[in-house]
Amino acid sequence: MYIKKLTLTNFKNHQLSSFQFSELVNCFVGDNGSGKTNILDAIHYLSLTKSYFNKSDTDNIKFNEEYFIVKGDIYKGGEQFIIQCSLYNGQNKIIKYNGKKYKRFSDHIGEFPVVIISPTDINIILDGSEIRRRYLDSIISQYDIKYLRNLIDYKKVLKQRNRLLKDFNERQYFDKFSLDVYDDQLINIGTYIHDKRQEHINLIINLFREFYKNISGGTEQVNIKYLSDLQTNEFSNALENSLEKDRRTQYTNVGIHKDDIIFEMNSNPIKKFGSQGQQKSFLIALKLAKFHFLESQIGFKPILLLDDIFDKLDEKRVKSLLSYAKNGSFGQVFITDTNEKRTKNILSSSKIQSNIFKLDNGKVIK
Repeated sequence: MYIKKLTLTNFKNHQLSSFQFSELVNCFVGDNGSGKTNILDAIHYLSLTKSYFNKSDTDNIKFNEEYFIVKGDIYKGGEQFIIQCSLYNGQNKIIKYNGKKYKRFSDHIGEFPVVIISPTDINIILDGSEIRRRYLDSIISQYDIKYLRNLIDYKKVLKQRNRLLKDFNERQYFDKFSLDVYDDQLINIGTYIHDKRQEHINLIINLFREFYKNISGGTEQVNIKYLSDLQTNEFSNALENSLEKDRRTQYTNVGIHKDDIIFEMNSNPIKKFGSQGQQKSFLIALKLAKFHFLESQIGFKPILLLDDIFDKLDEKRVKSLLSYAKNGSFGQVFITDTNEKRTKNILSSSKIQSNIFKLDNGKVIK
């Protein structure tokens, strides 16, 4: 799978930009704010129908404009697919697949998978549990559409149950039968999601450890632990035991929406005890394991997006990462960097051929 052409209209700081890409390595160079990372984010949009960096879709519309359009010509299995994402102020986002609008965006997820490695990934380690759940869900959803739909359903039922708890409080009454209806749905869907999350971690852990060892060159023992209310209790029992607290807080306090993933090094949280270099190696290994696991599940290589890696990683880790590109482990790769000379030197020394685009304030100048 590869992207042949990409066109951005009013997307972030790109008024109108069009690119013809190599099937292998493509690089974007320019100063900070020149629009390099925005191109990677546009590719992420084509894959997952949303930005990797902005929660609000409207934040991706160029200042003083009313809409944005991202359009890509993608080739997969010898076939051409035209994907378009657009948003007009005050209207719903539209995703088109060969000219036809999707009724459900979830139908698109997994069709054209991507993996991104970005400096912002450190948040996966340092921030709260929500971002780690979201990271785990994004992997599984790209190869298991049933998981994605169950995840969407779980969030809907959870929202309805929380609303019912608030209604009980406001009206000063309680109807256990009505609550049981939502509990039964949460139990069925939540148990499925829990089992799939645990299964994924069990399947990916050895691959992750192998990548960490190769990238870091260290002897640290790394691990990924999945923490869930469902590991120590049946979901039905957990809900029953939490009922009084739920009624008091008007919120569902137990369930897979409270799960967390713990990243460890030598049996200690890497968040507290890992150096910056160890944390970076951990994250790269995590993303490379994601890339190769997705490939094993879907039967072709995802697109790899590398944001600002030359500036944020030391030479040893950069060479370790690029060695995978050189030996054919990756398919199409997109790289951003602030230093054109450094990019050319690194790629030349690694003997990797690439297209290099120079940008300035959302415009291609070379």
